[in-house]
Amino acid sequence: MGEEKLKLEDLLGGVQRNEETDRIDFVAIIGGGVMGQGIAQTVSAAGLEVVIIEKDEESVEHSKESLKASMEREIARWAMTQSEMKSILSRIKWTTDRNDIPECDLIIEAVDEDYELKKRIFKELDEIAKPQTIFISNTSTLSLTKIAEVTKRRDKIIGMHFLNPVPKVPLVELVRALETSDKTVEIIKRFAARIGKTPVEVYEYPGFVTTRAIVPLLNEAMYILLEGIASAKDIDTAMKLGYNLPMGPLEMADTMGLDEVLTWMETLWHSLGEPRYRACPILRKLVRERKLGKKTGEGFFKYDSEGKIIS
Repeated sequence: MGEEKLKLEDLLGGVQRNEETDRIDFVAIIGGGVMGQGIAQTVSAAGLEVVIIEKDEESVEHSKESLKASMEREIARWAMTQSEMKSILSRIKWTTDRNDIPECDLIIEAVDEDYELKKRIFKELDEIAKPQTIFISNTSTLSLTKIAEVTKRRDKIIGMHFLNPVPKVPLVELVRALETSDKTVEIIKRFAARIGKTPVEVYEYPGFVTTRAIVPLLNEAMYILLEGIASAKDIDTAMKLGYNLPMGPLEMADTMGLDEVLTWMETLWHSLGEPRYRACPILRKLVRERKLGKKTGEGFFKYDSEGKIIS
Protein backbone atom coordinates (compact mmCIF):
# COMPACT_ATOMS: atom_id res chain seq x y z
CA MET A 1 0.00 0.00 0.00
CA GLY A 2 2.82 2.34 0.94
CA GLU A 3 4.58 1.52 -2.31
CA GLU A 4 1.42 2.28 -4.31
CA LYS A 5 1.02 5.60 -2.50
CA LEU A 6 4.60 6.51 -3.27
CA LYS A 7 4.09 5.77 -6.94
CA LEU A 8 0.92 7.85 -7.01
CA GLU A 9 2.71 10.78 -5.36
CA ASP A 10 5.56 10.44 -7.80
CA LEU A 11 3.09 10.45 -10.65
CA LEU A 12 1.30 13.55 -9.35
CA GLY A 13 4.62 15.25 -8.77
CA GLY A 14 5.58 14.46 -12.36
CA VAL A 15 2.39 16.09 -13.63
CA GLN A 16 3.06 19.18 -11.53
CA ARG A 17 6.58 19.39 -12.84
CA ASN A 18 5.38 19.05 -16.43
CA GLU A 19 2.87 21.85 -15.90
CA GLU A 20 5.61 23.98 -14.40
CA THR A 21 7.73 23.58 -17.55
CA ASP A 22 4.82 25.06 -19.53
CA ARG A 23 4.84 28.23 -17.44
CA ILE A 24 6.01 31.34 -19.25
CA ASP A 25 7.92 33.91 -17.19
CA PHE A 26 10.64 35.24 -19.53
CA VAL A 27 9.77 36.44 -23.02
CA ALA A 28 12.06 37.57 -25.84
CA ILE A 29 10.71 39.93 -28.50
CA ILE A 30 12.56 40.16 -31.78
CA GLY A 31 12.06 43.68 -33.12
CA GLY A 32 11.44 46.82 -31.10
CA GLY A 33 9.24 48.77 -33.49
CA VAL A 34 5.73 49.98 -32.71
CA MET A 35 4.31 46.46 -32.44
CA GLY A 36 7.29 45.09 -30.53
CA GLN A 37 7.07 47.95 -28.03
CA GLY A 38 3.35 47.46 -27.54
CA ILE A 39 3.75 43.71 -27.02
CA ALA A 40 6.60 44.30 -24.56
CA GLN A 41 4.55 46.81 -22.56
CA THR A 42 1.58 44.42 -22.43
CA VAL A 43 3.66 41.41 -21.39
CA SER A 44 5.61 43.40 -18.78
CA ALA A 45 2.41 44.89 -17.34
CA ALA A 46 1.31 41.30 -16.64
CA GLY A 47 4.41 40.82 -14.45
CA LEU A 48 6.64 38.92 -16.88
CA GLU A 49 10.28 39.68 -17.68
CA VAL A 50 10.90 40.86 -21.24
CA VAL A 51 13.94 41.32 -23.42
CA ILE A 52 13.65 43.24 -26.72
CA ILE A 53 16.33 42.27 -29.21
CA GLU A 54 17.11 44.85 -31.86
CA LYS A 55 19.46 44.86 -34.85
CA ASP A 56 21.75 47.71 -33.69
CA GLU A 57 22.32 50.21 -30.88
CA GLU A 58 20.63 53.04 -32.77
CA SER A 59 17.45 50.95 -33.01
CA VAL A 60 17.73 50.06 -29.31
CA GLU A 61 17.84 53.73 -28.29
CA HIS A 62 15.02 54.69 -30.62
CA SER A 63 12.83 51.86 -29.28
CA LYS A 64 13.54 52.83 -25.66
CA GLU A 65 12.74 56.49 -26.20
CA SER A 66 9.66 55.76 -28.28
CA LEU A 67 8.11 53.44 -25.69
CA LYS A 68 8.89 55.84 -22.85
CA ALA A 69 7.36 58.76 -24.80
CA SER A 70 4.25 56.71 -25.56
CA MET A 71 3.77 55.84 -21.91
CA GLU A 72 4.37 59.45 -20.84
CA ARG A 73 1.52 60.46 -23.16
CA GLU A 74 -0.65 57.93 -21.35
CA ILE A 75 0.33 59.52 -18.03
CA ALA A 76 -0.61 62.95 -19.40
CA ARG A 77 -4.06 61.55 -20.23
CA TRP A 78 -4.38 60.09 -16.71
CA ALA A 79 -4.45 56.61 -18.24
CA MET A 80 -1.30 55.49 -16.40
CA THR A 81 0.68 56.52 -13.34
CA GLN A 82 4.40 57.23 -13.03
CA SER A 83 4.79 54.23 -10.72
CA GLU A 84 3.08 51.94 -13.27
CA MET A 85 5.40 53.15 -16.00
CA LYS A 86 8.44 52.66 -13.78
CA SER A 87 7.31 49.15 -12.87
CA ILE A 88 6.70 48.18 -16.51
CA LEU A 89 10.03 49.57 -17.72
CA SER A 90 11.91 47.85 -14.89
CA ARG A 91 10.97 44.47 -16.39
CA ILE A 92 11.98 45.34 -19.96
CA LYS A 93 15.56 44.98 -21.16
CA TRP A 94 16.83 46.13 -24.57
CA THR A 95 19.83 44.55 -26.25
CA THR A 96 21.42 43.60 -29.57
CA ASP A 97 22.90 40.45 -27.98
CA ARG A 98 21.08 37.16 -28.47
CA ASN A 99 22.71 35.50 -25.45
CA ASP A 100 19.48 35.88 -23.47
CA ILE A 101 17.52 33.76 -25.95
CA PRO A 102 18.49 30.33 -24.51
CA GLU A 103 16.94 31.41 -21.17
CA CYS A 104 13.61 32.51 -22.65
CA ASP A 105 10.41 30.49 -22.30
CA LEU A 106 8.78 32.14 -25.30
CA ILE A 107 10.04 34.09 -28.32
CA ILE A 108 7.83 36.55 -30.19
CA GLU A 109 8.96 37.77 -33.60
CA ALA A 110 7.63 41.25 -34.43
CA VAL A 111 9.65 42.42 -37.44
CA ASP A 112 8.44 43.74 -40.81
CA GLU A 113 6.13 41.66 -43.03
CA ASP A 114 9.05 40.22 -45.00
CA TYR A 115 8.94 36.46 -45.55
CA GLU A 116 12.67 36.02 -46.18
CA LEU A 117 13.55 38.08 -43.09
CA LYS A 118 11.19 36.11 -40.85
CA LYS A 119 12.43 32.81 -42.26
CA ARG A 120 16.05 33.76 -41.57
CA ILE A 121 15.23 34.86 -38.01
CA PHE A 122 13.32 31.66 -37.20
CA LYS A 123 16.14 29.50 -38.55
CA GLU A 124 18.73 31.32 -36.42
CA LEU A 125 16.55 31.22 -33.30
CA ASP A 126 15.90 27.52 -33.75
CA GLU A 127 19.61 26.81 -33.37
CA ILE A 128 20.06 28.65 -30.06
CA ALA A 129 16.73 28.47 -28.20
CA LYS A 130 15.77 25.71 -25.75
CA PRO A 131 14.10 22.74 -27.49
CA GLN A 132 10.82 23.35 -25.60
CA THR A 133 10.67 27.08 -26.37
CA ILE A 134 7.64 28.12 -28.42
CA PHE A 135 8.13 30.54 -31.32
CA ILE A 136 5.44 33.09 -32.11
CA SER A 137 5.15 35.26 -35.19
CA ASN A 138 3.10 38.45 -35.17
CA THR A 139 2.55 38.18 -38.92
CA SER A 140 -0.79 39.39 -40.25
CA THR A 141 -0.62 37.98 -43.78
CA LEU A 142 2.26 35.52 -44.26
CA SER A 143 2.19 31.70 -44.15
CA LEU A 144 3.30 30.33 -40.79
CA THR A 145 3.60 26.85 -42.23
CA LYS A 146 6.23 28.04 -44.71
CA ILE A 147 8.09 29.95 -41.99
CA ALA A 148 7.98 26.87 -39.70
CA GLU A 149 9.58 24.68 -42.38
CA VAL A 150 13.03 26.14 -41.64
CA THR A 151 12.89 24.95 -37.99
CA LYS A 152 13.11 21.62 -36.18
CA ARG A 153 10.15 22.52 -33.94
CA ARG A 154 7.25 22.84 -36.35
CA ASP A 155 4.82 21.74 -33.63
CA LYS A 156 5.90 24.74 -31.52
CA ILE A 157 5.33 27.44 -34.14
CA ILE A 158 2.18 29.55 -33.77
CA GLY A 159 0.94 32.99 -34.74
CA MET A 160 -0.29 35.68 -32.39
CA HIS A 161 -1.62 38.54 -34.45
CA PHE A 162 -1.82 41.52 -32.10
CA LEU A 163 -3.63 44.66 -33.18
CA ASN A 164 -2.27 48.16 -32.72
CA PRO A 165 -2.25 49.74 -30.15
CA VAL A 166 -1.43 46.44 -28.46
CA PRO A 167 -1.90 47.56 -24.81
CA LYS A 168 -5.44 48.79 -25.56
CA VAL A 169 -6.89 46.24 -27.99
CA PRO A 170 -8.17 43.24 -25.99
CA LEU A 171 -8.09 40.83 -28.94
CA VAL A 172 -5.38 38.56 -30.32
CA GLU A 173 -5.74 36.11 -33.21
CA LEU A 174 -4.14 32.72 -32.54
CA VAL A 175 -3.03 31.24 -35.84
CA ARG A 176 -2.25 27.55 -36.17
CA ALA A 177 0.32 26.47 -38.71
CA LEU A 178 -0.17 23.08 -40.37
CA GLU A 179 1.86 21.21 -37.73
CA THR A 180 1.17 23.33 -34.63
CA SER A 181 0.33 20.97 -31.77
CA ASP A 182 -2.74 21.13 -29.55
CA LYS A 183 -0.42 21.48 -26.56
CA THR A 184 1.20 24.58 -28.07
CA VAL A 185 -2.22 26.10 -28.69
CA GLU A 186 -3.31 25.48 -25.09
CA ILE A 187 -0.11 26.96 -23.64
CA ILE A 188 -0.46 30.10 -25.76
CA LYS A 189 -4.16 30.42 -24.91
CA ARG A 190 -3.17 30.52 -21.23
CA PHE A 191 -0.42 33.02 -22.02
CA ALA A 192 -2.90 35.24 -23.91
CA ALA A 193 -5.29 35.21 -20.95
CA ARG A 194 -2.43 36.00 -18.59
CA ILE A 195 -1.55 39.16 -20.52
CA GLY A 196 -5.18 40.24 -20.67
CA LYS A 197 -6.07 39.25 -24.23
CA THR A 198 -9.06 37.35 -25.56
CA PRO A 199 -7.71 34.77 -28.03
CA VAL A 200 -9.63 33.93 -31.19
CA GLU A 201 -8.47 30.80 -33.03
CA VAL A 202 -8.20 31.18 -36.80
CA TYR A 203 -7.01 28.93 -39.58
CA GLU A 204 -3.92 29.88 -41.52
CA TYR A 205 -5.08 31.88 -44.51
CA PRO A 206 -3.91 35.19 -46.00
CA GLY A 207 -5.13 38.01 -43.76
CA PHE A 208 -6.78 35.70 -41.22
CA VAL A 209 -9.93 37.47 -39.93
CA THR A 210 -9.12 41.02 -38.84
CA THR A 211 -6.72 42.06 -41.62
CA ARG A 212 -8.76 40.44 -44.37
CA ALA A 213 -11.96 42.12 -43.18
CA ILE A 214 -10.57 45.60 -42.49
CA VAL A 215 -8.41 46.08 -45.60
CA PRO A 216 -11.32 46.40 -48.08
CA LEU A 217 -12.93 49.04 -45.83
CA LEU A 218 -9.72 51.07 -45.67
CA ASN A 219 -9.15 50.71 -49.40
CA GLU A 220 -12.70 51.74 -50.31
CA ALA A 221 -12.47 54.83 -48.08
CA MET A 222 -9.27 55.77 -49.94
CA TYR A 223 -11.01 55.38 -53.31
CA ILE A 224 -13.89 57.56 -52.09
CA LEU A 225 -11.30 60.23 -51.24
CA LEU A 226 -9.49 59.78 -54.57
CA GLU A 227 -12.74 60.15 -56.51
CA GLY A 228 -13.51 63.45 -54.74
CA ILE A 229 -16.80 62.24 -53.25
CA ALA A 230 -15.98 63.68 -49.82
CA SER A 231 -13.03 65.09 -47.84
CA ALA A 232 -10.93 62.87 -45.59
CA LYS A 233 -12.45 64.51 -42.54
CA ASP A 234 -16.02 64.01 -43.74
CA ILE A 235 -15.40 60.39 -44.78
CA ASP A 236 -14.14 59.59 -41.29
CA THR A 237 -16.91 61.54 -39.58
CA ALA A 238 -19.54 59.69 -41.64
CA MET A 239 -18.12 56.28 -40.75
CA LYS A 240 -17.57 57.09 -37.08
CA LEU A 241 -21.03 58.48 -36.46
CA GLY A 242 -22.86 56.26 -38.92
CA TYR A 243 -21.42 52.97 -37.70
CA ASN A 244 -20.29 53.80 -34.16
CA LEU A 245 -16.60 53.29 -34.94
CA PRO A 246 -13.98 54.63 -32.49
CA MET A 247 -12.12 56.21 -35.42
CA GLY A 248 -12.69 56.60 -39.13
CA PRO A 249 -11.02 54.32 -41.71
CA LEU A 250 -8.51 56.92 -42.88
CA GLU A 251 -7.32 57.78 -39.38
CA MET A 252 -7.28 54.05 -38.66
CA ALA A 253 -4.95 53.50 -41.63
CA ASP A 254 -2.74 56.35 -40.41
CA THR A 255 -2.62 54.71 -36.97
CA MET A 256 -1.65 51.34 -38.41
CA GLY A 257 1.07 52.89 -40.57
CA LEU A 258 0.42 53.42 -44.28
CA ASP A 259 3.49 51.41 -45.28
CA GLU A 260 2.15 48.46 -43.26
CA VAL A 261 -1.31 48.82 -44.78
CA LEU A 262 0.20 48.87 -48.27
CA THR A 263 2.21 45.72 -47.51
CA TRP A 264 -0.96 43.94 -46.32
CA MET A 265 -2.85 44.97 -49.44
CA GLU A 266 -0.07 43.85 -51.77
CA THR A 267 0.23 40.48 -50.02
CA LEU A 268 -3.53 39.87 -50.12
CA TRP A 269 -3.75 41.04 -53.73
CA HIS A 270 -0.99 38.66 -54.83
CA SER A 271 -2.28 35.78 -52.66
CA LEU A 272 -6.01 36.01 -53.38
CA GLY A 273 -6.20 38.00 -56.61
CA GLU A 274 -9.32 39.83 -55.47
CA PRO A 275 -9.73 43.41 -56.84
CA ARG A 276 -10.90 44.66 -53.44
CA TYR A 277 -7.32 44.22 -52.17
CA ARG A 278 -5.68 46.17 -54.99
CA ALA A 279 -4.17 49.21 -53.29
CA CYS A 280 -5.63 52.63 -54.07
CA PRO A 281 -3.13 54.88 -55.94
CA ILE A 282 -3.44 57.58 -53.26
CA LEU A 283 -2.02 55.12 -50.70
CA ARG A 284 0.95 54.33 -52.92
CA LYS A 285 1.56 58.05 -53.43
CA LEU A 286 1.60 58.78 -49.67
CA VAL A 287 3.97 55.89 -49.00
CA ARG A 288 6.34 57.06 -51.76
CA GLU A 289 6.35 60.49 -50.13
CA ARG A 290 7.10 58.84 -46.74
CA LYS A 291 3.87 60.24 -45.32
CA LEU A 292 3.20 57.09 -43.33
CA GLY A 293 0.60 58.32 -40.84
CA LYS A 294 0.91 59.07 -37.15
CA LYS A 295 4.46 57.71 -36.86
CA THR A 296 5.75 60.35 -39.30
CA GLY A 297 3.29 63.08 -38.35
CA GLU A 298 1.42 63.05 -41.64
CA GLY A 299 -0.66 60.68 -43.72
CA PHE A 300 -4.25 61.28 -44.69
CA PHE A 301 -4.21 63.80 -41.84
CA LYS A 302 -1.52 65.82 -40.06
CA TYR A 303 -0.78 64.98 -36.42
CA ASP A 304 0.77 66.71 -33.42
CA SER A 305 3.41 65.11 -31.19
CA GLU A 306 0.71 63.31 -29.20
CA GLY A 307 -0.83 61.72 -32.29
CA LYS A 308 -3.88 64.00 -32.37
CA ILE A 309 -5.22 65.30 -35.67
CA ILE A 310 -4.26 68.92 -36.37
CA SER A 311 -7.43 70.62 -37.57
